[in-house]
Amino acid sequence: MLLTRTTRMKPWRRLAAVLSAATVGVALLAGCGSDSSDSSDDAGNNDSTAAAGVFPVTVEHAFGSTKITKTPQRVVTVGYTDDQTVLAFGIKPVGMTDQYPNPAGQSPDINTQWPWTKDKWGDTKPEVIMKNGDSGPNYEKIAALRPDLIIAVYSEVDQAAYDKLSKIAPTVGRTKTEKEPFSAPWQDNALQISKALGKADEGQKMIADVQDQLDAAKKAHPEFGKETAVALSWYENSVAPFTSTDVRGRLVSGIGFKYQTEIDKVADGSFYTKLSPERIDLVDVDRIFVINDKADTEALKKFKLFTNLDAVKNGKVSYLLDSEGPAVGAAISQGTLLSMPYAIDELVKSVG
Repeated sequence: MLLTRTTRMKPWRRLAAVLSAATVGVALLAGCGSDSSDSSDDAGNNDSTAAAGVFPVTVEHAFGSTKITKTPQRVVTVGYTDDQTVLAFGIKPVGMTDQYPNPAGQSPDINTQWPWTKDKWGDTKPEVIMKNGDSGPNYEKIAALRPDLIIAVYSEVDQAAYDKLSKIAPTVGRTKTEKEPFSAPWQDNALQISKALGKADEGQKMIADVQDQLDAAKKAHPEFGKETAVALSWYENSVAPFTSTDVRGRLVSGIGFKYQTEIDKVADGSFYTKLSPERIDLVDVDRIFVINDKADTEALKKFKLFTNLDAVKNGKVSYLLDSEGPAVGAAISQGTLLSMPYAIDELVKSVG
């Protein structure tokens, strides 16, 4: 899996890399934005069939507030999964972050080919402005795309990075109440982005539809509520569980399981933690969901402290491939308006 912010860990593409102060000056950024050619115009503009949003709108976020006066035509998404939420509203970002490393030489980008995004992207090939694990976005590349809106919601963007981005175009950061990057509920992230697109009402409806699906799963399986559960990966030769506030933890509890919240204390603000052998007890629960691709899954299965857990012995482990095959793990890890319906169905099926 990516354990960078995203989680692939290999497993996570979200190891929240700290955004370094870019050496590019504001003048250069502005120049890139105004002097670039129109060669990127077809890279991913708004879908002509997408309904216009309601503007002007002001969105409050962790770094202040941003006023957006008209329907954005060229959106750049800096957050790891922000592109998917934008896509859910019929808008194709011209620039995006690669949450999962794209295999060398592979085209199109794996991040545009998930079962839940492929049809939305169509033949569009957005510019990659940051890869998972990078120290920060490529400001020059973003400026050259001439965006009229930058979205950095599911992101570890800090004040310094926000200041640079906002000098290129109006920028919307993560929710105002989010204390740690990646800790906001998926509902809050979706609503934040829908507001920036002038589509708050539409966003509320989409969120409600996904919530209805979660509630239906919980109602159909009352037995889930009798079991404690955890989602984890094998990362750097360690068992690495996700916290209850991470999107993976929220999805597991969303379908009814009681999540192992003791992990939150050990993680100390991060979205996951690597367990020492002495703390393997934290994942000694009734049900375990493993998110890894094949190689890491096989390594985990050879780790005796894991195989000795009751849940493993009792066959109560769901092994969910991350970016390989049906990519159920990726759908769960992304937790977007597009991936959630697929993730919920597959997660329930995995319990058997």
